[in-house]
Amino acid sequence: MVDKTQLTYTAEHEWVRVEGDTVVIGITDYAADKLGDVVFVDLPAVGSTVVNGAVVGEIESTKSVGELFAPIDGIVTAVNGEVVARPELVNTDPFGEGWLIAVSVEALPAMLSYDEYAALVGE
Repeated sequence: MVDKTQLTYTAEHEWVRVEGDTVVIGITDYAADKLGDVVFVDLPAVGSTVVNGAVVGEIESTKSVGELFAPIDGIVTAVNGEVVARPELVNTDPFGEGWLIAVSVEALPAMLSYDEYAALVGE
């Protein structure tokens, strides 16, 4: 089980887990719940450059289409192929098997703590 208090967050409902000079990125359970049943995930290719604040992917549900924003600058080092094949993982395990991409980084921008994010979404 992932300790959500050890992650950082964006106001766009992404979570970030730092692993050395790489970060793993996904969307929060709040975002997954708001989207509804996820049916399709489009992610950037490994080797792609991502820019903080830019759209890097798309998450489609039975209710709507949501954009995935890069919370950092860097190079995509891994894409979760399992979530592409089984998009429902975004709903069932957004902090675990439902992770989306990994990105190599040089520096992290300021992000929200768990408590700050919880206050943002009213939890």
